[in-house]
Amino acid sequence: MIEVLKSIWLKSLRAAGREQGLQKLVNKLEEAVPDITNQYSALELNNTYLRTKARYQHAFQISLVGRIIGEFAHPVIIDIGDSAGTHLQYLIKLYAQDNHITCYSVNSDPRAIERIRKRGLNAILARAEDPDSYNIVADILLCFQMLEHLMDPCNFLYRLSSRTKAKYLIVTVPYLKRSRVGLYHARGWRDGKVTAENTHFLELSPEDWKIVFKHSGWNIVAEKIYLQYPRKNILRLTKFLWKRLDFEGFYGAILKKDDTWSSQYTDWQVTNG
Repeated sequence: MIEVLKSIWLKSLRAAGREQGLQKLVNKLEEAVPDITNQYSALELNNTYLRTKARYQHAFQISLVGRIIGEFAHPVIIDIGDSAGTHLQYLIKLYAQDNHITCYSVNSDPRAIERIRKRGLNAILARAEDPDSYNIVADILLCFQMLEHLMDPCNFLYRLSSRTKAKYLIVTVPYLKRSRVGLYHARGWRDGKVTAENTHFLELSPEDWKIVFKHSGWNIVAEKIYLQYPRKNILRLTKFLWKRLDFEGFYGAILKKDDTWSSQYTDWQVTNG
């Protein structure tokens, strides 16, 4: 049954990618970084379904960066919560011929830092929640599939807004029409050791994320939803499988600093940690 589901989902992903105009970029990403088997610390992408699923997510994320990277002649980019350096490799391969790109990864997991450095990339061992410890002046900050892993995304986003000089922050999160609390272990859905990396705290709808962004010092420049199923053929019926067993897709936003609302809140936690 599991293999049948994977086969259906694989067809769904490919049809969705073509429909949403991501296939050409996926091909470029595969050429730029052929092997993404060890993309994540807690999950090995050891089959075609998992690798394909990740590639289309990556293409969606890189397409957002592509919208604004051309504004900078020498962009400095920090990927916060990066686990393997893959996205930075993509950006260097795709855009380095037109821009001199300086890239850094931030992660609190020494294993991730080791993987990234083995690829010849700059990696900073630090907590995502402590931007002062990065000691880097960046133009673009990336947070891909990371906000849902934080207990306090509001303070994290506020620190990035108030304590960095970055012009843009690009985020992607799971897409849900209705917000919910994750914490799957507390629901009895997962056994074993629980870490920030394998736990979702808040899984919010785009509407609720928009309020969080505004409250935390950011304004939305552009936004997009990537769906893991097509809307125009029979595979649209897989929507219900994705919704029940995974996520319908992912929501992404390009953010720019705006303290209109964050300045009205007086009890921000400005200490580190």
